[in-house]
Amino acid sequence: MNRIFLFEMGLCVGLMIFSAGCERKVTAQAATADGTGPVPTKVEPDMDPNNFKVDHPEQFPLAAAGEHIATPELNATGAVNPDVSRQVPVPSLASGRVVEVDARLGDEVKKGQLLFKVRSSDIAGAFSDYRKAVKNEELAKIQLDRAKLLYDNGAIPRSALEIAQNAEDNAKVDLETTTEHLHLLGSDLDHPTGIVEVPAPVSGVITDQQITTASGVQALTPPNPFTISDVSHVWIICDVYENNLPQVHLGEYADIHLNAYPGRVLKGRIGNIGQVMDPSIRTAKVRLEVENPGLLRLGMFVTATFHGLSAEKHAVVPATAVLHLHDREFVYTPSGNGRFQRLEVTTGNLLPDNMQEIVRGLKPGIQVVSDALVFQNTVEQ
Repeated sequence: MNRIFLFEMGLCVGLMIFSAGCERKVTAQAATADGTGPVPTKVEPDMDPNNFKVDHPEQFPLAAAGEHIATPELNATGAVNPDVSRQVPVPSLASGRVVEVDARLGDEVKKGQLLFKVRSSDIAGAFSDYRKAVKNEELAKIQLDRAKLLYDNGAIPRSALEIAQNAEDNAKVDLETTTEHLHLLGSDLDHPTGIVEVPAPVSGVITDQQITTASGVQALTPPNPFTISDVSHVWIICDVYENNLPQVHLGEYADIHLNAYPGRVLKGRIGNIGQVMDPSIRTAKVRLEVENPGLLRLGMFVTATFHGLSAEKHAVVPATAVLHLHDREFVYTPSGNGRFQRLEVTTGNLLPDNMQEIVRGLKPGIQVVSDALVFQNTVEQ
């Protein structure tokens, strides 16, 4: 009797558990059918890691790629350099020791402005030669006058007069040479001094300095104490990759964008395309010649934009449709039956209304997932 009772009790408990489970299942199905709960999305990976299949593709809105007409552009980084043809070295005029430096690296100087002073023994030697030349010329002139007088009285032949005239001419040449030497050293003929003053030969900015006070220098011998550069015109040297060289042409102009002044765009003329490639990074040096309005400083980094000759048709999609992943850009396109494909693209400029130009990898008219980040998050789950 007890066994029969226990069996009936167990059967009742089992029926109650079964009915409760059925009720929960019906409730969950009804909630899903009524739309009161989220529809889970299942992603099935493909053999190709860029292909995906989802069981609810309607959850990902699509947008058709538009069309944008633009000339091809190439961006390259560069640095501001001095125009070599506008650089003037300032050598020391005499050998000796620097006793005073009146200008510094980076200073803007005017033509004739004092740069430095050198104490030199060259002045003493040059002035000694000058005084000897003066005395020799005076003696040669006296002898020539005497020879003319004797020749006029028939006391000497004409050949003796010619010898005296030649001696006078040579003495004048020596005097002129020693005088010019003193002038080059910056010395006064009436008040010679052992200090040589070196002025700036041109106006510009000091872009190199190789001397300090008490340093020694050699006359007209590198390294030059100073180098003055005219920065009203500068060069911008850009690195252009080998496969992009067909987009760069001599004589054309490029836009110069400055990081320090985002609102300013300068124009630079392509003056030279290097004939030697960098073997390590496969780039060629492209030189842009730019008139400096006062914004460009030597060593400053800039971005140069080279424009193509003919217009091209590019795709344009919402900026949210582009996925930025590991320094690369992708879009998702539907391929039918709930399948999506991930395509790598090359982006261009960001256009108005938050639209992104696609330079390479996508054609106008192709549909893409309008929010690539949401799709990517679903895939990663």
